[in-house]
Amino acid sequence: MIENVKNNIEELIGKEATIKYSLGRNKYEKYSGIIKETYSKIFLFETNGIKKSFSYADVLTKNVKISIKT
Repeated sequence: MIENVKNNIEELIGKEATIKYSLGRNKYEKYSGIIKETYSKIFLFETNGIKKSFSYADVLTKNVKISIKT
């Protein structure tokens, strides 16, 4: 399952996206930027020159939601 998430995110490298990250208790952080790199357990997302890392498990458990800008 995580391999599927990783493969899907690898296809999105270099594309503009919005990430919505759940902080719990109906609180969210939202970032707009570009998916930069993927590693074995995490992927890097760059927003306003700042790199943030997220795990594939967070995507799988829906703590992180990715929307691609068209």
